[in-house]
Amino acid sequence: QVQLVESGGGSVQVGGSLRLSCAASGGTFVTLAMGWFRQSPGKKREFVAAISWSGGTTFYSDDVKGRFTISRDNDKDTLYLEMSSLKPEDTAIYYCAADKDLKTGARSRREYEYWGQGTQVTVSS
Repeated sequence: QVQLVESGGGSVQVGGSLRLSCAASGGTFVTLAMGWFRQSPGKKREFVAAISWSGGTTFYSDDVKGRFTISRDNDKDTLYLEMSSLKPEDTAIYYCAADKDLKTGARSRREYEYWGQGTQVTVSS
């Protein structure tokens, strides 16, 4: 059973930066495609970014493209999300997700089997 634990959330001002981490355990991290999703009050959980098991393929939602960078360290079993030029609309709980059957990740939350508990990101003006 894969377990995912996010960290690195917090409060930041508009234009600031944060780096989220997601530590994985209980499985073979290098075989997992990974993704980041977010959910704000009253909204559905939405796709942010995804990365293949090797890290060679990444893709992003249009809302974050050019501002966020997803990466992974397979030696440390950790997934990252570097966020810059943050906006108030980026405020949400951020979740990491994993699946052992996906090769390159996916935009649909239904494709992922494993989820973390989330970490809050608040961007204020």
